[in-house]
Amino acid sequence: MKIDIRKVHTAEQIAEVARLAEQIWREHYVSIITIEQIDYMIEKFQSVSAITGQIENQGYEYCLLQQQDGTAAGYLSIRADNGKLFLSKFYVSKEHRGQGYASQAMQFIEQLCIERGLSHIWLTVNRDNASSIAVYEKKGFISVREQVADIGNGYVMDDFIMEKKLAFA
Repeated sequence: MKIDIRKVHTAEQIAEVARLAEQIWREHYVSIITIEQIDYMIEKFQSVSAITGQIENQGYEYCLLQQQDGTAAGYLSIRADNGKLFLSKFYVSKEHRGQGYASQAMQFIEQLCIERGLSHIWLTVNRDNASSIAVYEKKGFISVREQVADIGNGYVMDDFIMEKKLAFA
């Protein structure tokens, strides 16, 4: 099934991303990090105010992944970073996984890189998030280093940094 990828512009779209984030993070990350850390990270990084600030002040672009009927299936967030594209967020709702949406979104992201002259896509992924790591590896990403980042309130993000060099680069 083909998805539409729509850039987030409105307050309603931002609220939809925040709703999706809460749903997806609570379902997916509960086996990886504590519910307290999930709550903290949602508020700090994926609440309506956090997303609005990222778009308005930090150069992030958010996109909703929508089915043809308008149902939101997921979202992504990107930002240009020193000639590369930082894929900050890339989430598909549980009920929509395995339907080719991630592949379609990755094609969209790679096309953006071509249009913008960006040579690589890079991302961070929790080192215990085996299912997501496997998807990224299948899409051609390799782990280039590890990073532990203090995010406040006694929490850290313990991640692999993965990168994909684009064929045209």
